Order: sequence, then structure tokens, then C-alpha cells
Amino acid sequence: MSGRSPTLAAEPLATEPVGVWRLRWRRLQRDRVAVGAGLLLASLFVLCGAAPLIEDWLGVSGVETDLLSRFDPPSAQHWLGCDDAGRDELARLLRGGWTSLTIGLLAAVGSKLIGLGVGSLAGYLRGRTDMVLMRITDFILSLPGLPLLIILAAIDLEKLGVGREFIRSGAAGYWRVVIILTLLNWTGIARLVRAGTMAIAEREFVLSARAQGATARWIMLVHILPNAIAPVIVATTLSMGRFILVESGLSFLGVGIQPPATSWGSMLTNAQELITTAPMLALWPGFFIFVSVIAINFLGDGLQAALDPRSDPR
Repeated sequence: MSGRSPTLAAEPLATEPVGVWRLRWRRLQRDRVAVGAGLLLASLFVLCGAAPLIEDWLGVSGVETDLLSRFDPPSAQHWLGCDDAGRDELARLLRGGWTSLTIGLLAAVGSKLIGLGVGSLAGYLRGRTDMVLMRITDFILSLPGLPLLIILAAIDLEKLGVGREFIRSGAAGYWRVVIILTLLNWTGIARLVRAGTMAIAEREFVLSARAQGATARWIMLVHILPNAIAPVIVATTLSMGRFILVESGLSFLGVGIQPPATSWGSMLTNAQELITTAPMLALWPGFFIFVSVIAINFLGDGLQAALDPRSDPR
């Protein structure tokens, strides 16, 4: 018998570490409702963005009027029929959807970027900078939201020097709504990021980086913002649905998207007098608003659970 002891196969003592964002992605993948809502939203964006291509394929138009086709029922060419001006209803839904969805997305991202910048600067620099930025935040927060939105949206841009052709193109109304929603809705995320930045700035890894001579910009970009970004992502997703509803409400009141541009809210405005004779003209845009907002809320709930560090890590 040999005196040598048998060689044992080496076994790993620990599993390979998993990155925090990969772990969050795994959590999100396990939430089938959130994944389904995300796929539905992505499909809506793709279909609405491809509205001109779909119009060419079907040989219809959501812009040009055809009085001989007023209130035509669904057919092989007009899948959802035509509206009171003979325009294809499906094409108008897709064009209006692109307007509503992109307004919600741009306003949500823009407002959260402003809030992220203000909150991180106030939380890290503190002192007088914090005082000034938070007083500005408190002032914006104290303004009456909906009345101010209506007043700003009703301002005559031509008196402010905006070109008449730009106003008539419909793009002026679109960007006015985006800018107003962006500038009036960053305060909540600024307070949230400020509190998170103050907490993270006192952590050991930040103090160590500061002691090693790291600049404030490096600490903000590398150490603080990546750790404070999770609630911003959730808030951006959830606010997108709210902005779609606000835009629809403004357009319904006649101070949002103006012709020749269209949105789901403006389609509801045009259909309110036809609710008894052609109810589908109001039901379709209302249905798409409902579906998109519900999908955004489901996706936001899934992101909140996936980004929560207290969630199941498996």
C-alpha cells in the first residue's frame, strides 16, 4: 500500500460573483407581468413609429381627408374604418400614439435628468448650494400644477416671436407640451436623489475615494450616481404613464396638441360630439390610452421590485 494519500479533486469553494445589474435583470426576467408589459410597450412604440410605412402598405392616409369615405365601416383596406373626415382610423391611432408615447417618454426622461442633476448637486455640495437649489425646488413644487399647465399651454406663441409656419406645422404644440411637462415635474425626483446622495456620500467607499484625492466629479459619476440611479429609473417609468394622461387631458381641453398633428387626447376631443353616432371613434383612443398606461404601471412595479436590494437575490 502506497504511503501517498489520494489526490482529491479540487472543488470550488464559492460561486462566481454576480454583478448587481445582472442580478437586477434576473429579478426582472422572473416577473412575467412586467416582461409582458415591457414587450407590449415596445410593440406599441414600433407600430406607432412605423405608421407612415403601414399607411403606404395599406394604401391609406391618416392625414388626408376624403369626404366620400366619412364613417366608412371596417374593411380590407380600412381595418378600423374611417373617421368623420374620411381619414383612416388605424393610421390616425398610430400617428396619435407616436405623439402621445414620445411626449410621455421625452417629458419623463427630461424631468428626471433635471431632478437628478439638481438633487445630486444639492446632496453632495450641501451648504449654500443646497439651500438655493432646494428653495427653487420648493417654489416650483408650490405652484398649482394643472391650472399652470393650462395657462402655459394656451399662450400664443406667435406673440413670443415663434414663426407662423412652425406653429401651423403642429410641432410647436408638441414641443411646448414636452417642455412644460419637463420643467414642472422634476422636483419630486430632486428631493429623492438629494436624500440618497447625502446617505451615499457618507459611505466608506466614498470617504476612501475622497481621501485618495478623487475629484468631486469623479466621485459623483463613479460612486454616487450609479448607486442612486435605481429609484430614478422607477420614477421615470411610472411618470411616463402620468404624462400621457396629462397630455391627453390638455389635448382634450383644446390646449395641447393642435391640428394637423394628432394625439390620442386630441382624437378624443374630435370624437366627443360623435359619441352617440360613431362611438368607436372615442373608444379606440381611450382603449389605447388605458392599455399603455396600465402597461407602464406594471412595468414600473416590476422595475421597483427588481431594483429593490431587499428582494430575493436568487
